Amino acid sequence: MPEKITPEDLLNNIVGTFAESSSKQKSVPLFGEETSNSVTSKLNRLFGRQKPVHHLLGGGKSADVLLWRNKKISASVLTGATVTWVLFEWLNYHFLTLVGFALVLLMLAQFLWSNFSGIISRSPSEVPRLVVPDQLFVNIAISIGHEINRALEFIQDVALGGNLKQFLMVVASLWVAAVIGSWCNFLTVLYIGFVAAHTLPVLYERYEDQVDNFAYQVLGQLQHNYRKLDTGVLSRIPKGKVNWKKHD
Repeated sequence: MPEKITPEDLLNNIVGTFAESSSKQKSVPLFGEETSNSVTSKLNRLFGRQKPVHHLLGGGKSADVLLWRNKKISASVLTGATVTWVLFEWLNYHFLTLVGFALVLLMLAQFLWSNFSGIISRSPSEVPRLVVPDQLFVNIAISIGHEINRALEFIQDVALGGNLKQFLMVVASLWVAAVIGSWCNFLTVLYIGFVAAHTLPVLYERYEDQVDNFAYQVLGQLQHNYRKLDTGVLSRIPKGKVNWKKHD
């Protein structure tokens, strides 16, 4: 009959096997440590994400622009937005004035092209015409309407859901947005958001490990403070329920 193996013998055999393998391959602990660190870094991604930043931004040309895959295009877009903001905010130009100047320059360029192209060359070249597709405006209107309806649906669900904590958080967020709007106009808010969209993602992609660690520390502190607030104030507030009745 085979000898009975006790748990102590099994543990000694496992320890001896690990000791022999570590003495033969000294590089194994270093590789294991790197693997553990990589696994930990993957688990500690911001908001539990597992996909790269480029995929989260859509993975198309817009993501390439936001992450500066093509530096010329990204710089041109950011420069155009900055010039527009400077013209409207610093130089106090009006939208109708800029549109009028732009149309005058366009008409002048086409006029010179059509009248002097035959003088410069024997065969006059055809003047290009600018045409904006109708479907472009339709797609823009549909996208804007869809986002507005989503925002209205979310606000109404919060107002009628009976969740007091979520209601207070949304009210506080809207109040903060109203305060920020009182400091600067709508165009400046759009420009700040545009600049943030073209700078924060690329900076996060480059320093994502440091940002994730810092963000988890901040979120941990916020959760700790929220638990205190919930225990002391919010948990004592009675929750109301909304009963819906169907009407024929």
